[in-house]
Amino acid sequence: MIILKTPDEIVKMRLAGRVVAEILKILEEKVKPGITTNNLNAIAEFECKRRGAVPVFKNYPNPRGGRPFPGVICASVNDEVVHGVPSNRVLEEGDIISIDFGIILNGYAGDSAITVPVGEVKAEALGLIKVTEEALYKGIEKAVPGNRLGAISNAIQRYAEKQGFSVVRDFVGHGIGRSMHEDPPVPNFGRPDRGPVLKPGMTLAIEPMLNVGTYRVYTAPDGWTAITYDHSLSAHFEHTIAITDNGPEILTKRS
Repeated sequence: MIILKTPDEIVKMRLAGRVVAEILKILEEKVKPGITTNNLNAIAEFECKRRGAVPVFKNYPNPRGGRPFPGVICASVNDEVVHGVPSNRVLEEGDIISIDFGIILNGYAGDSAITVPVGEVKAEALGLIKVTEEALYKGIEKAVPGNRLGAISNAIQRYAEKQGFSVVRDFVGHGIGRSMHEDPPVPNFGRPDRGPVLKPGMTLAIEPMLNVGTYRVYTAPDGWTAITYDHSLSAHFEHTIAITDNGPEILTKRS
């Protein structure tokens, strides 16, 4: 069931989205060679407490029945696609890191992700980051009333593949509101004429994950971290949006 949000609910989601954007901006500025993903996780947790926000990823149930997610952020490095578990891993010059972060504030969720270069990185990595973020905005452009959900998915896939990158199939975006994950699922691939008709009041988390090589992934022994099957680089961007009569509004837009 897709839950349409009232204008008052979207105001609350806008506030949650603003906090997500602020904290992600802080984390982006902290990404440098020598920092650990645990350091970034601790910063995110501190900033949540300072703002009265609940970090929703922490202790999130494992759908495979393993241990709950231990981190406040997902920190996925290089060939890690999503759900990277924060650790004592030290970021090195030339790495890229995807940071996925979500909160609940005043009963409503916000969710966003960025991929950040660590120091000087290769041109291939910069290209992947650029195209993944551009693919996100190609999808958002299609989030208008009257389109089908598949228009978002298809726009992402067509743009990504035209630029020579593959689109991960195993993980998709989602509806969002009082819960972090609501209906409908939002794939990053598919036909434009499929899926529910988009209506004002829908709120979605759109999140393309692109790989340099194959789209196939596997899960690490930690039960969470998804890794590219061929160990090629992966990037991830995400925004929470609201569909309005005037088009999409990005609720997690960073300054």
